[in-house]
Amino acid sequence: MTTATTSHDGAVLITGASSGIGEATARHLASLGYPVFLGARRADRLTAIVDEIREAGGRADSRQLDVTDIDSVRAFVGAAREVNGTIEVLVNNAGVMPLSTVSALRIDEWNQMIDVNLRGTLHGIAAVLPLMEAQGRGHIINVASVSGLRVDPTAAVYSATKFAVRALSEGLRQESTVVRVTIISPGFTVSELTEQGGDADTQAAVREATAQLGLPASAVAEAIAYAVSQPSSVDVNEIIVRPTLQR
Repeated sequence: MTTATTSHDGAVLITGASSGIGEATARHLASLGYPVFLGARRADRLTAIVDEIREAGGRADSRQLDVTDIDSVRAFVGAAREVNGTIEVLVNNAGVMPLSTVSALRIDEWNQMIDVNLRGTLHGIAAVLPLMEAQGRGHIINVASVSGLRVDPTAAVYSATKFAVRALSEGLRQESTVVRVTIISPGFTVSELTEQGGDADTQAAVREATAQLGLPASAVAEAIAYAVSQPSSVDVNEIIVRPTLQR
């Protein structure tokens, strides 16, 4: 990461920031001069990333976060306000993807996807929206997926949560005249999403496909930075970013 040369006011909050897209976004935005506030369950990993960002000249802080717990999310937002004063951007990135067929009836994993992917996004919105409305500005970025645009076998429940995130985002965009709302829908992206849960054969196949053609997480981070960097009168509603070889 290069040393930041531009100063920005107000914090950028990033959930799921201990790896993958969240980590890449934190590093990239910090390199552009944004003060970033990282949240995830793995506090030790967050601390290491924050230290590296600071060593490179960026501004970063963190707090352990469980997006399925509204009190945890509110405490995360409160800590960011204490450090930075104002909150300009929330990147709702935390997500899980244990893929399997519906007939496998992996109900605990269905509930996990609903809790993290959808309820976690709602919790983030609930925690920052009143603050952003009160200050008359703000930007909420919800990380969805190309699986929110199409449905494939083994991804029915995951797709359902991402379709819901897109619907939620569009409804919020129409309701608010002061808060910008952006949907980021990545295709195959190198991350840890397929490393926990799901059907073993399915997850292995997705890992193999991702290894062959997946985007680096930094590509998605750059898309997020593009949306964030637009003037306040410009609301980038959705960015779909796929590997060139993905169909």
